[in-house]
Amino acid sequence: MPTSAKLLAEMKLLHPLLIDLSLGRVERLLAKLGDPQKKLPPVVHVAGTNGKGSVTAYLKAMLEAAGARVHVYTSPHLVRFHERIELAGADGKAAPIGEAELVDVLTRAQAVNGHDDITQFEITTAAAFLAFAENPADVLLLEVGLGGRLDATNVVERPALDVITPISLDHAEKLGATLAKIAGEKAGILRRGVPAVIAQQDPEAEDVIRAEALKVGAPLIVWGEHFDAYEQRGRLVVQSEDLLLDLPLPSLVGCHQVVNAGTAVAAALRLAAMLPHLGIGERAIEQGLTSARWPARMQRLDSGPLPSLLRPGAELWLDGGHNPAAGRALAQTLADLEERSPKPLHLIVGMMGLKDAAGFLAPFRGLARHVVTVPIPGAHEAPHAPETLAETAREVGLDAESANDIISALKRTDAVEPGPKRVMICGSLYLAGHVLGLQEGVEPQAN
Repeated sequence: MPTSAKLLAEMKLLHPLLIDLSLGRVERLLAKLGDPQKKLPPVVHVAGTNGKGSVTAYLKAMLEAAGARVHVYTSPHLVRFHERIELAGADGKAAPIGEAELVDVLTRAQAVNGHDDITQFEITTAAAFLAFAENPADVLLLEVGLGGRLDATNVVERPALDVITPISLDHAEKLGATLAKIAGEKAGILRRGVPAVIAQQDPEAEDVIRAEALKVGAPLIVWGEHFDAYEQRGRLVVQSEDLLLDLPLPSLVGCHQVVNAGTAVAAALRLAAMLPHLGIGERAIEQGLTSARWPARMQRLDSGPLPSLLRPGAELWLDGGHNPAAGRALAQTLADLEERSPKPLHLIVGMMGLKDAAGFLAPFRGLARHVVTVPIPGAHEAPHAPETLAETAREVGLDAESANDIISALKRTDAVEPGPKRVMICGSLYLAGHVLGLQEGVEPQAN
């Protein structure tokens, strides 16, 4: 019996030398598999640049608090590929697909595809649709992999609901060099007659989304027009045209989580109106806000081998944000933490080579005392060399040096300032996966 790791490695070899920008490959494969994408439970399709995972995590927690069975599809994974495909369990909680079932759906997809060109994301998405179609659930939360219009998840012809989280500049080499072009790709998930919840957006991105919605006939529920969310006296207030909810603050840390949580609440309210049998009420929304978990998003590492490398009184945090908008949000969150609980901030940063390192790092000027840059082991594409990344950090006004690995970086950070400190490891989800693998004592599977 092959392992999922072996099958995934074989699937990488099928990657086409030239990618035609279309859904043709995945549609052909799905047709041969019996079109499982047409046999799914009601789908919530989630696109955007930042916040997709957090909004999905809130929605999952809210739906499960209401007693609904939920499938979830996300990417990339952090430690194990299985994390990408969560199946609704008999206990009412979604959990990563088991090894035997993952091997089964991957084997079936591989057998039907043969040696035809296909990307790994396309063939594994097809395999995921098999798993989702063959296991009962009330809702599938389907996160876009990249972009939207030509993403393999966009073969779902009629979702129940679309969600577009905040859009910013990222993956410009694939989606376009302007916010308008990127927004156009994200808005490609919109469908005639399918309502779409639109999070707080830059006006340029919002204009593109509105134009696309008008063109295809998609009704919009827009932040600032149909709903709003804000923090007030330690509570999350979500207001719509005919409703005012006074809710607890979300469990995920950061001021940007107000936008993500507010967007998720608006989506949950729309689902409640469309699918009343799910029983999504205010109590379930409250429970979901406070119970949602999403690793590597302002995650505190309290114990284990890595925190033990720092002296008592130090805090170790992990975040996978990797673009300028994420850098600004993370810097603001850390500035808020500094105001409430002052501690010198030190960064350990690794980034993929196509990312805007200067744009990510600049918001930390005047906030971070010291930066140590590191490589990203097992990266699927070339990361920034630590020495080059350190030079970029210095160019934007940060004190920086490079290290050979996370362990060396933590030891160096502890030596630079021996007293209590706040250490943030950030810059890449792939680096975050490597860190969590070190914490768990396992080798992360490659993305």
